[in-house]
Amino acid sequence: MSQLPPLSLYIHVPWCVRKCPYCDFNSHQADRFEEHGKLPEQAYLDQLIADLEVDLPFVAGRPIQTAFIGGGTPSLMSADFYYQLFERLRGKLNWVDHAEITMEANPGTFEQDKFAHFRQAGINRLSIGIQSFQPNLLKTLGRIHNRDEAIAAVDKSRLAGFDNINLDLMHGLPDQSVEMALDDLKLAIELNPEHLSWYQLTIEPNTEFYRRPPALPEDNTLWNIQDAGLELLEQHGYSQYEISANAKRGRQAQHNLNYWRFGDYLGIGAGAHGKITLKNGEIFRTRKTRHPNHYLNNLPEALSIKDAIAPEDLPLEFMMNRLRLFENFALKDYETYAYRAVPKEIFDACEQAVQQQLLDPNAWKKGIISTTSKGKLFLNELLELFLDE
Repeated sequence: MSQLPPLSLYIHVPWCVRKCPYCDFNSHQADRFEEHGKLPEQAYLDQLIADLEVDLPFVAGRPIQTAFIGGGTPSLMSADFYYQLFERLRGKLNWVDHAEITMEANPGTFEQDKFAHFRQAGINRLSIGIQSFQPNLLKTLGRIHNRDEAIAAVDKSRLAGFDNINLDLMHGLPDQSVEMALDDLKLAIELNPEHLSWYQLTIEPNTEFYRRPPALPEDNTLWNIQDAGLELLEQHGYSQYEISANAKRGRQAQHNLNYWRFGDYLGIGAGAHGKITLKNGEIFRTRKTRHPNHYLNNLPEALSIKDAIAPEDLPLEFMMNRLRLFENFALKDYETYAYRAVPKEIFDACEQAVQQQLLDPNAWKKGIISTTSKGKLFLNELLELFLDE
């Protein structure tokens, strides 16, 4: 193969003010790690770069297309932390011009005051975790901001120079009606973000909600929220391009697109994951040690676990990602993103999918994968066709 997949960078910041009861991400309450009221920023910065150094030989100068800083709450860190981080990253990595660089941000007033400095550090996209505008639901979700702070966060981000903003919003919340869910969505649309991540609350293991489940809306209510919400988004120019992502024309999250297209990404930071393709055709995933103390107090070589993806598993891995996106794609994309010729097993599975009316037959004749309405509804059945028997 002549061309490796596009490469992104994921940076994980594991601290937050308070752990939300629904959150199963690798996040840890900040005050338990602070010394003299401050997080160990310099030590974490140094370890991030040392972590990166271990993975650099695998990517051999390939340019970074996008970067994403997730958490936790990355906006807890100081602006100086990000100035230093990106100065050092620019010295270690090649970057494409105008690379999309996203940071997850909390709408709280303390974080808002730093937005302009984050923009000056090189971050050009904000993803603001609002989740709801309603006081009772914010309290249930353990969020530390209020409605007015959420609205002000969007205004402050515009004043800081951000012209690419995502709002995170949840639905299917405890005791939430269709009207309540749509009221949240309407207010989010009024704020005119370029991108809206609108997703249903799920109860995950190892969370407070899992231990003490709240009363969630009935299935009929959930369906009605989903249908009415997607129609409302479409009416206001937000197209659904992924299961929980909606964007204005040309404003899809490029970093997330690279994930779902089966691109490569370096992952640095406590609990970060990555996927890397080598020129010899080997593809492996990386995962970094999760606990911040373990991450900070070990040699970088000891932070990472590498898991090779077996060639026979690649068809399913590739399709599980690509079919999450609501876009047609050429079968030959497999050659770019899986970095090998399309195996006969994929052709056979697609033929079966066409016969079962899960893929569009006219598109398939042109080498294009296009799920039918039935295929979208029965996605698990479609994916099972790509399982290695």
